[in-house]
Amino acid sequence: MSEIQNPPAQKAPKGVALGLTLAVLGAIAFSGKAIIVKLAYRYGVDAVTLLMYRMLFALPIFLLMAWWAGRGQAALTRKDWLGVLGLGFSGYYLASYLDFAGLAYITAALERLILYLNPTLVVLFGWVVYKRGITWMQFVGMLLSYCGVLLVFGHEVGAQGSDAIWGTLLVFASAVSYAIYMVYSGEMVKRLGSLRLVGLASSVACFFCIAQFLLTHPISAMAVAPEVLWLSALNSTACTVAPVLMVMMAIERIGPGMTAQTGMIGPLSTILMGVWLLDEQLNVWMFAGTSLVMVGIFVFTRWAKKPGVVR
Repeated sequence: MSEIQNPPAQKAPKGVALGLTLAVLGAIAFSGKAIIVKLAYRYGVDAVTLLMYRMLFALPIFLLMAWWAGRGQAALTRKDWLGVLGLGFSGYYLASYLDFAGLAYITAALERLILYLNPTLVVLFGWVVYKRGITWMQFVGMLLSYCGVLLVFGHEVGAQGSDAIWGTLLVFASAVSYAIYMVYSGEMVKRLGSLRLVGLASSVACFFCIAQFLLTHPISAMAVAPEVLWLSALNSTACTVAPVLMVMMAIERIGPGMTAQTGMIGPLSTILMGVWLLDEQLNVWMFAGTSLVMVGIFVFTRWAKKPGVVR
């Protein structure tokens, strides 16, 4: 009997190691998106054009993803399609556009810290919409996280003025839009599966992004610097499709909790890449604010299910 039980015991650490590796790489890849967007802005391109190219390059991959996950599955009903359209609009099109627009005004580091508040927004929406309680530790974690963002925000307002306010509002609205997607996607994930839903909703978002460009820009606006094209291709693959798949595979191996904890490397990697590639400054305000946000999110996710509820 012991000989039969030994092989699984030996395989488990390998699965955990692979899951942690995938979670780390996924978090770093997601963080690279802001860096690539900031680099592309140096070539005179606007948010609509940049987002269009990102989604244009990603569209074939998302369509393939949706087809692969939907093989042998039941066809979508009219209600399913309406849900996919709504989630694609909120979770991937609107959230992406607001994020890209906000990055024109604030640092990549502040953008990542704001987006990192997404779990707290999901819980707040659950509290408002579904009357779900919030634990005291969740409340403490949220308080620490928002204080950290406000600390970095206050420093950027002092340095950049009203541009920082506008950029922060846009990125925060992006986080809200994605939180709405997270709150309302639960039932559809159960029916369609996460991979199929991501593929379909992301494909819908791609069409919205392309349509926005065609409605607001002349075709001649597609003529951009070659650097914008390869940066967009890198963004669509390495920072969009690849991390989605890596995080999903990490969740399968180590669970959502550990994956979320590992994802805390995201803000740090954004800050380091911003210093390295964008010449952004690493100052005491950024360090203190990032530390507060990371501690707050750790507390929020680690003790989210502990007793004690704020009503």
